[in-house]
Amino acid sequence: MFMIAKRNGYAMDMNMQKYIALLKTVEYGSFTKAAEILNYTQSGVSRMIADLEREWGVAVLERNKSGVKLTSDGMKLMPCVRELCNDFDKLKIKVDELNGLQSGLIRIGTFSSVATHRLPNIIKEFQKDYPDIDYELLLGDYTEIEAWIHTGRVDCGFLRLPAHPDFETLFLERDRLMVVIPQDHPLKDLEYFPVTALCDEPFMLLEKGAKAEISEIFERNNLTPNVKFTTWDDYAVMSMVESGLGIAILPELILQRISYRILAKPLDVPAYRDIGFVLRDRKTASLAVKKFIEYLPYNPEQ
Repeated sequence: MFMIAKRNGYAMDMNMQKYIALLKTVEYGSFTKAAEILNYTQSGVSRMIADLEREWGVAVLERNKSGVKLTSDGMKLMPCVRELCNDFDKLKIKVDELNGLQSGLIRIGTFSSVATHRLPNIIKEFQKDYPDIDYELLLGDYTEIEAWIHTGRVDCGFLRLPAHPDFETLFLERDRLMVVIPQDHPLKDLEYFPVTALCDEPFMLLEKGAKAEISEIFERNNLTPNVKFTTWDDYAVMSMVESGLGIAILPELILQRISYRILAKPLDVPAYRDIGFVLRDRKTASLAVKKFIEYLPYNPEQ
């Protein structure tokens, strides 16, 4: 006899729930974070993994105050658990197709400006036709999102183009990069901000990990900025600029509907980023993802 549970519209063997709970706990390094993603309680996730350990007769996780990590035995078992969960995802895709997209889950990697100013309208229109589809959004930088797509952690994502050549990409829009200055800045009346003036005062760099488009502007123009603050939080940068701590460059997309007392100026040299929708392969994507693509404002001729 086996127990059956429901998740995202699917009847699921209780052991399958346990495997998924284990996989998410390992991915996030936390029972609490895994519980949030899976819509379970923290104690429920902990109990499922403890049940697995009793069934298998091995300790899979080391638990401490900072989180959890795999034991040596757990490391040996995780490839099988991950493969089993991936096979279950493939099964769900086939079920979606047979049911005509009555249920499903779309996992999307994205960065803050798209999550704030593009995704809500896309999802709103998509939900009108497919109200029972669920979503999992992961916020990260370009490098993280590309890695999530590559490993299958997300089904698709939004990235700066060009992306990895193995991925399938759809061009969405060209986003200008703007210089952000305090409202009382001495150059506030200029129509275009001189690129050479970027090095005249403290600079707030929007970047994390690998070099992004802003550092590339300085490299192309043989400039070295006086970087005083580096972050991947657009709004932290705006607050710093508003407080008069320096200037910055931000994508025009994130500067919509802001309340900060700042000004945005285009550079006197071309500066932009191309934003695209990226997935590993449209042919093998789930039906939900294939339908989601139809609601994107992309230009197939680009």
